[in-house]
Amino acid sequence: MNVANITDIVIKILVLLTAVVVHEYSHGRMAEAMGDSTARRAGRLTLNPLPHLDPFYSVILPLFLIISGSPVLFAAAKPVPINPLMFRHRRSGLFWVGLAGPASNLVMAFVAGAMLGATWSWAPAIAVKFLGSFVTINCLLAVFNLIPLPPLDGSRLAEAVMPREWVRGYTAIEPFGIFIIFGLFFLVPRFFEAVILPVVNFLATMFTVWPQALAKLLGF
Repeated sequence: MNVANITDIVIKILVLLTAVVVHEYSHGRMAEAMGDSTARRAGRLTLNPLPHLDPFYSVILPLFLIISGSPVLFAAAKPVPINPLMFRHRRSGLFWVGLAGPASNLVMAFVAGAMLGATWSWAPAIAVKFLGSFVTINCLLAVFNLIPLPPLDGSRLAEAVMPREWVRGYTAIEPFGIFIIFGLFFLVPRFFEAVILPVVNFLATMFTVWPQALAKLLGF
């Protein structure tokens, strides 16, 4: 393994850890805004990565996927604990808490893309690589988490708007959700290529190419 490959792995790991920690922190912060202080009482309303990291999903699995060259990149922190019964309005609380994580990833992608657009002509190559990875990985995590399958964030959005009589049956699949998700990605590879990648590529292009074009137009 050469230096370039090691650098690429380190950058991806750093970006993934930052992305998932901010993602979970955003869930906790939004839950508190909705009336639930469970995350704060559990010591999870912090940007310190240590309370959020899961040894397998935050480190071992993403490192294995990166080293193996897998087209699917997945990482997760320990879910921030929330108690929907504490929300002032349960259904709207579920919606906004579920949206907060992916939204934080898109905001980070936008900021990194704007920085890349403003510095692409003179920034060091490693900075360009880091910012580019920051955009792409955050877009990937946002899109992935919006899949409406429990336990992903998209399921909270779906639960918040679906008829109440559907909720019990829908949430009952949560213990099997992660297996369904991995099945979609590894047993049906076209799902990733046909559904996830086009959206990720569109967002990454929007957050990188367009700011670069604007920066060039303005003479930066």
